[in-house]
Amino acid sequence: MIIKQVRVSQQAKDQLSRLKGKTGIKNWNVLCRWALCYSLSEKTIPTDIQIAADSNLEMSWLTFGGDYYELYEALVKAWCQQMKLPTDNETVIKYFRLNLERGIAHLCGTGFIKEFDDLIKIAVKEKRA
Repeated sequence: MIIKQVRVSQQAKDQLSRLKGKTGIKNWNVLCRWALCYSLSEKTIPTDIQIAADSNLEMSWLTFGGDYYELYEALVKAWCQQMKLPTDNETVIKYFRLNLERGIAHLCGTGFIKEFDDLIKIAVKEKRA
């Protein structure tokens, strides 16, 4: 387990709230998984910014990842390797958080996500590319 608790910024929480309303997905952790995977699929390094974990949206790593928590950790480590970044715990945590926040912002900011099916379309499009 790379971290014990996952907490997002207030801005990300607000964006997730809007996504919950649009998609009907009720669980924060499910939306966060979508956001993380979307960001990791972009194959670019997120801007290295300070993220204020200032919201009250917090979940354990096991809640975030569910039955597949080890897979999400492996995905972030593999992404770090692909980006030629170190895979020490500190770096993996840093880029987990940066990718999570970027993914949330992108999913909310595209204007494309109006319902659950739009998330599926993104996933299918990414797979075909």
